[in-house]
Amino acid sequence: MLTRLASSLRLKTDPAVYFATVGAVLAFVVLTIVAGDWVGDVFGAATTWILSNLGWFYILGVTVFLIFLFIVAISRYGHVRLGADDERPEYPTLVWFAMLFAAGIGTILMFWGVAEPISHFANPPMGEVTPESTEAARQAIALTHYHFGLHTWTIFALPALCFAYFIYKRKMPPRVSSIFSPLLGSRVYGPIGKSIDVIALIGTIFGVATSVGLGTMQINAGLTELFGLTYSPTVQVIIIGIVTTIACISVAAGLDRGIKLLSNINIWMAIALLVFVILAGPTVMVLKGTIESFGIYFSRLPELAFWNNATPNSADNATWQNTWTVFYWAWTITWSPFVGIFIARISRGRTVREFVAGVLGLPVAFSLIWFGVFGTSSFLIEEQDGGLVERVAVEGDIPGALFEFLSNYPAATFMSGLGILIVVIFFTTSVDSAAMVTDMIASGKEPAFAPTHQKVTWAVLMGAVAAVLLAATGEGGLSALQQIIIVIGLPFFVMGFIMMFSLGVALRNDLGDPVPTVTRQWTSAATAEEWEEMEQTPSPEPIGPIHHIPAEEGEAINPAVVGAVLEEYSRQQDGDGDGDGDYDVRIVEETEPEGRR
Repeated sequence: MLTRLASSLRLKTDPAVYFATVGAVLAFVVLTIVAGDWVGDVFGAATTWILSNLGWFYILGVTVFLIFLFIVAISRYGHVRLGADDERPEYPTLVWFAMLFAAGIGTILMFWGVAEPISHFANPPMGEVTPESTEAARQAIALTHYHFGLHTWTIFALPALCFAYFIYKRKMPPRVSSIFSPLLGSRVYGPIGKSIDVIALIGTIFGVATSVGLGTMQINAGLTELFGLTYSPTVQVIIIGIVTTIACISVAAGLDRGIKLLSNINIWMAIALLVFVILAGPTVMVLKGTIESFGIYFSRLPELAFWNNATPNSADNATWQNTWTVFYWAWTITWSPFVGIFIARISRGRTVREFVAGVLGLPVAFSLIWFGVFGTSSFLIEEQDGGLVERVAVEGDIPGALFEFLSNYPAATFMSGLGILIVVIFFTTSVDSAAMVTDMIASGKEPAFAPTHQKVTWAVLMGAVAAVLLAATGEGGLSALQQIIIVIGLPFFVMGFIMMFSLGVALRNDLGDPVPTVTRQWTSAATAEEWEEMEQTPSPEPIGPIHHIPAEEGEAINPAVVGAVLEEYSRQQDGDGDGDGDYDVRIVEETEPEGRR
């Protein structure tokens, strides 16, 4: 029946995954409208239990993911290419970076660039630190970098690396379930695999909807600042409609024409805003503070990576980490499948080492610079003129923080307008990238195969979720969605540990056993003459790469093939043409592992 329905709607997707996801999301929206209080109570109770008992699991999980990525990158698996062995990257590094940044946390940088440092500056959660002091500023910038630096991009990088490997190396469908193949085998193509994909899609939609809600609130706050427009759910629903329409146009245009163009435009606009803040403010102080923030972050990172607020500095801060760090990690991991597949899609052809270095290098560096500049500038403004702490920490106007900040600079109206435009484009690139990726997960095919109306459906659905929640519950809509995110994030963290296991098994099986170490052989060096003789012995040189892939399990290595390779190598190294070769080729015999006999 579902197949016939999909055919009648001209859909080229997996009917079970598509309709199960759409049905579940729509059912939640309707239930929220009809029985919003009951839905809030259920998710509120679940959230309270998770935060009270499993907050440590979220904190530890992301740190373990980060350590795993570093180990894989520096190991022998770092040379493995994400695609065919001779494949090269599709996009230049600069374009790759712009697409990484815009589809990742561009909206979040705009929303929290001023609000987060000022919030922690006014209320430092660690130790006995005086609010709005020098130490409070140092702690605030360290926590901000922690929330938007290596750990956030680790949550994106782990699934992205897994997707890239299983999709482009193992040629599996672009689905979350493909990553589970070392554990589930061929069952990933059946009901179990489809269930995994449905859960991933639902989490992605709600995760992106949270970003849509935050972006909408900031756009509304900016328009209120500039034009006196009412700050209300009605205005926010209209904003969501307009931005979703733009995103649909970008989705229809495709990855290269739509998302790539918007990403390139927006990264340069964001850089222009960053440069303006540096040059229009106390430039030297901002640069010194930004550079210093790097050292503060990396010196405190080991402590922050494992900090669980076991001994809160006040009763008010007892739940600080739950409402900040745990929520961030849960929120980020719910939309990591979308960002992960998107990063994998644009990273095809890169090596594992290049991938990890790039994803944990370029965007993180830009994020640290961004928060260093905006954080330092915010502290300086608060010390001289005040106003930011009052608006952000006292009044709780986080969406308006950026515009209060820009009001202290020349051409404030113009720069606020530019800020709104940047948020709109970041907002758009997040939605259209998510729409493309969710369609890939649902159909198991590249987006080129999908009809336009099928891809656009996902963008509309994401906008609709955010719009209905904001309209139905007003300012409490985002709080309800945040509670849902924390609950949905739990199975995603469990999936993260499974991803590490699956990727490790796949790399080991596909690459095979490591080549045995061969060293220069010394016999005796008891005298100066013997030492001189041994020292003249040439070092071993690699012959290869030589790999033997058996046609059948248990097939032994053919000695004739190895001998032929060695003979050809000796012939090529025969520089004087006397036919005897100029190199001694030593064959190191080694007992084969049990599993290969």
